[in-house]
Amino acid sequence: MDNPEMFTLYDEDGNGAQFVELFNFDLDDGSQSYIVLRAADQSDASDIELLPFRYDKNADAADALSEIETDTEFEMVEEVMNTILDAGQL
Repeated sequence: MDNPEMFTLYDEDGNGAQFVELFNFDLDDGSQSYIVLRAADQSDASDIELLPFRYDKNADAADALSEIETDTEFEMVEEVMNTILDAGQL
């Protein structure tokens, strides 16, 4: 990705951490977008923790990300993530 977007995510104590966009994708019908992030300080490509979210590209940064709500939705996102990673498209 040429210019990945950066996000600051906060834990329950208000501590922020930087995350970088790995990729994003839209459902075929355009009804929902998703984004996959990784910690900006992770350098070991073999052990990267991926964080998928729903992604509202038109919202301001504070409201752009939301949790994936159901197991079915998460499984669909996980399948897309695995397809992209297995194809070596990153």
